[in-house]
Amino acid sequence: MATQPGIPADGSVPTAAPASARKIIYHAEVRVKVDDLVKTNARMDSLTRAYGAYISDASEERQEGQWEHQMKIRVLPGQFQQLLNSLNGLGTLQSKTLGTDDVTAEHADKSARLRTKRAVEQRYVALLSQAKKIADILAIEEKIGEVREEIESTESRLKTLNDHIGYSTISLTYFQTLPLNQPETPILSFASRFTQAFYNGWELLTGLVLAIVTAWPLLLLGALGLVAFRTWRRRRRTQLEVEP
Repeated sequence: MATQPGIPADGSVPTAAPASARKIIYHAEVRVKVDDLVKTNARMDSLTRAYGAYISDASEERQEGQWEHQMKIRVLPGQFQQLLNSLNGLGTLQSKTLGTDDVTAEHADKSARLRTKRAVEQRYVALLSQAKKIADILAIEEKIGEVREEIESTESRLKTLNDHIGYSTISLTYFQTLPLNQPETPILSFASRFTQAFYNGWELLTGLVLAIVTAWPLLLLGALGLVAFRTWRRRRRTQLEVEP
């Protein structure tokens, strides 16, 4: 008869784990603005040694206006809060996020499954030593391979859980603001300014000439219209003078 995950094969229901036996993962994210990043690096080296911690990952990036350092600090749970408090002295705290994950149930379930799978593997190994037919041997070896894959997957997850339980994680980012490089304004001499003004005037003149040439159809129509208007006006005046 199949049993539910986390329940022993005899059907008994395990009691809740005491507080001291609970599996808790502590983690935090901290961001700090510092005055001197180089000095802060040295300060972090001292802090990690003082609290028996180590840096599992670190990166540094320098962009225009900012110099930033990121790191992941692993520390024993008993030193987690003290080290976290010490980070406040690095500079101006920008943000701090704390969290905990209770993985007691998952850890117990994975441990029970691992014990069960190992027992199943031993039974298959015993059957393999007794098998005589090639078909039986191949079938049992296939089952052993499946069970071993499950054992390796469970062992990997338990190793990860134990690593996060045994050492808490602090994701720390501290940065230093850098002055922006301002381009210097060039100092122009009178000759340079005169040359530039002459060039600007020439550009304006050539622009006007090109505009006039481009608009020649409109200018021609305007001239013809003006001539026609003057001719009509002259004729109109002549007719008015002839009439009695």
